[in-house]
Amino acid sequence: MNTITIEGQLRTEFGKSATRQVRSQGHVPAVIYGGAKEINFSAPAAAFKSLVYTPNFQFAEVKVDGATYKCILKDLQFDKVTDALIHLDLLELVEDKKVIATVPLKYTGTAKGVKAGGRFVSKIKSVKVKTLPKHLTETIEVPIDDLEINGNIRIEDIKAPEMEILNSPRIPVASVVMTRQLKQEEAAAAKK
Repeated sequence: MNTITIEGQLRTEFGKSATRQVRSQGHVPAVIYGGAKEINFSAPAAAFKSLVYTPNFQFAEVKVDGATYKCILKDLQFDKVTDALIHLDLLELVEDKKVIATVPLKYTGTAKGVKAGGRFVSKIKSVKVKTLPKHLTETIEVPIDDLEINGNIRIEDIKAPEMEILNSPRIPVASVVMTRQLKQEEAAAAKK
């Protein structure tokens, strides 16, 4: 799995004025939690770009004060006016402690319904899972070969070994719908 390395400085001062000073230097304040202790640090905004501005699920290796922490992105905040990144929450991965993460879905194959003239519709791009850090993957593959026209794949149909999917099992994930042309052809055939 892809890992981004971020080098940061430990934060010693807190509060509004200290945070403003960190941001004025072009740094973004961040926190790592979930491990033995909470680590408050800051790093240049550019260091977070490849972690934040991507649809991919990836690890972050944060180096602060001589220590290295393996983390995943948990939450982020943007400025309401400038859209600049203003804060990050990272979750430290502890070997024997389950984590909750949002993992993207990757659809594989070609649906039978698409070959028959239907249109594939993806309704959900990612699912929330609970698993041990060693079982986290970049994507969860969802085969769609057997999907017929007007057929659905639901959360309960996704096979993710070693992961507990936390979304409601009956939610549709993807489907193949009839195209307008196919509907017109069926209507014309019914009139004959």
